[in-house]
Amino acid sequence: MLSPDRLDHQAERCMDCGIPFCEVYGCPAGNRIPDWITMVSLGKWRTALDLLHSTNNFPEITGRLCEAPCEAACVLSINFSPVTVKQIELQIAERGWREGWIVPEPAPFRTGKKIAVVGSGPAGLAAAQQLVRSGHGVAIFDRESRVGGILRYGIPDFALEKPALDRRIDQLIGEGVTLETGVDVGADLSIHYFRRTFDVVVITTGSRKPRDVIVPGRSLGGVHFAMDFLIQQNRRVAGEYIPEDQVISGKGARVAVIGGGEAGAYCIAACRRNGASDIVQIELKPAPAPDQTIPRWPDMPEEHHASDPLSEARTRLFGAGVDRFIGNEGNVSGIVIKTAEDRSAELRTETVAADLVLLALGFEHVEQGSLVRKLSLETDEKGNLKVNDRFMTSAEAVFAAGDCVLGGSSVVQAIARGRRVAEAVNRYLV
Repeated sequence: MLSPDRLDHQAERCMDCGIPFCEVYGCPAGNRIPDWITMVSLGKWRTALDLLHSTNNFPEITGRLCEAPCEAACVLSINFSPVTVKQIELQIAERGWREGWIVPEPAPFRTGKKIAVVGSGPAGLAAAQQLVRSGHGVAIFDRESRVGGILRYGIPDFALEKPALDRRIDQLIGEGVTLETGVDVGADLSIHYFRRTFDVVVITTGSRKPRDVIVPGRSLGGVHFAMDFLIQQNRRVAGEYIPEDQVISGKGARVAVIGGGEAGAYCIAACRRNGASDIVQIELKPAPAPDQTIPRWPDMPEEHHASDPLSEARTRLFGAGVDRFIGNEGNVSGIVIKTAEDRSAELRTETVAADLVLLALGFEHVEQGSLVRKLSLETDEKGNLKVNDRFMTSAEAVFAAGDCVLGGSSVVQAIARGRRVAEAVNRYLV
């Protein structure tokens, strides 16, 4: 948190530009950034919070996790450091919790309509809150034992403390949202019963099919998808029991993380905290040139440019492709990679020692399981759910939003899409 003096200084740096690039170019949610920063500079914190909530249901979550494209788009960043928008956003929200300003806001009336939201990540939670505040009966279904989706199971506690998520879920419950956990719709609950019970279905299941690397040795023990590791890590931190023979841990291990996105960064930081003996990050992209580490305004920085979690790896290998995994007695012991100084150079081969390999290569598309099949939902060329301009899928009264439509995206994009699909459902029900 910024000290009061530093916070005031940052708020006063905002120029309230005629064209607020931070808002119209940088923020997927269209947050009214100059407006609430101005309110902070005037000491009107309650008004700042109201402005923040007008476009973002969970600002203390985006204030922790957002990539902050608003800061890259800040006009000041042409020649100076940008306004610390993300930090101001976080402090507005946290002050709102401390002052007791954030409370359940139940609708003053009920429409009698029943809506099912399948999936409880940021898009699902945002959609559910907007819909219940419109007076509809809303039930969230999730196959996990607790709601939160990727916010609970994919992001470590050092990046998002789970009490910050739990208090928002308590707010949703106070507004009338029903939670149905441990339910796999289409498998545990028949689609016929589901469609008969609810007027509208909103699918926000995310993009959960991980991208794999198909090379010799892939089936060796010790090679795991990053999300499998992160989900288990979060379960263990939450006190859930994991059978000893199923534990994935970096403790004492030589770890290789393949991929340099957010999941890869979280894996590196988590393995460091597990007590890994060594961590190497392998990235297919070439190393950024010195003059590319700071992007041209208002573009976002490259994903592979240095970040705190990525810097916890001992070694970062750029422009490296996996040739094969090698092992000993059925378990991985190393990775043979091919690298080149530049695209025109001849490839050279080297071996990286590894007892644990985590594949953080992103996601291909939504899981096309019983829910998608039994609803006969059309998918696009990438395998994601196909929707029209009103967020409706190929099935009547079945809507979809978030990563199950977009593919892998950001938390702020998911929240924005959750709000937009809620608007579309309201128009449909009128």
